[in-house]
Amino acid sequence: MDNFFEHRARKRFGQNFLVDENIIERIVRAIGPKETDRLVEIGPGQGAITALLLQRCPGLTAIELDRDLIPMLEFKFRDYPDFSIIEQDALKFDFSTLARDKPLRIVGNLPYNISTPLLFHLLSFRGMVQDMHFMLQKEVVDRLSATPGNKAYGRLSVMVQYHCRVQGLFPVPPQSFRPAPKVESAIVRLTPRDKPELAASDEGLLERIVNVAFQQRRKTLRNALKPLYPDLDTAALPLDASRRPETFSVKEFVELANYCATLES
Repeated sequence: MDNFFEHRARKRFGQNFLVDENIIERIVRAIGPKETDRLVEIGPGQGAITALLLQRCPGLTAIELDRDLIPMLEFKFRDYPDFSIIEQDALKFDFSTLARDKPLRIVGNLPYNISTPLLFHLLSFRGMVQDMHFMLQKEVVDRLSATPGNKAYGRLSVMVQYHCRVQGLFPVPPQSFRPAPKVESAIVRLTPRDKPELAASDEGLLERIVNVAFQQRRKTLRNALKPLYPDLDTAALPLDASRRPETFSVKEFVELANYCATLES
């Protein structure tokens, strides 16, 4: 039966299966799942983390794109009648369909090749999410938690920190996976904020400004904003336009976006 379900990691799905039991147990302890949680696992793979999660939360829902893995998962966890698998691309999945009567707790070993767009997709459901625990490339975790002036600080840092509290938990070495990736990994906890430290009056505008600001991060803010506001009076800005965007805090980007919003009203 094990040979029947033997599965090779697929490069096109960015698959690297976690096999280190000590790391798996440490991840599950960090998540702290409860029986009553609305727990969702993205990309369960061969079910290494799933097995421990199900012991604590038998109503777990998994989202898996690789259809060849699903029969193996269904057989492996056949003794958990409340366990369900949705065959779908998490990048396109409507997570609101799972929230219903309680907030979601989302976990996953995210494929490196889609981690950034998937994080932005998940942020759109933040109002119905309690927390998120992810295994990511360490470089991405560094970007998520980076502070102004750090070379890792950028669009992802600003937008995720605007919406969530970010806590890097611990690294995961390549030898914890099969096949071993060529990069270091790390576990991160994202907790959506009840409300931002300073709210943007137009979050779409905030995202556009942050995006254009970091497209050419070595420019001054004055020059970086020209594609959006070619005639902007930078002397009237609430911030020093001669600074580089990479030096601005999340709060300062919100102040800038709120000022620019008044120009469009």
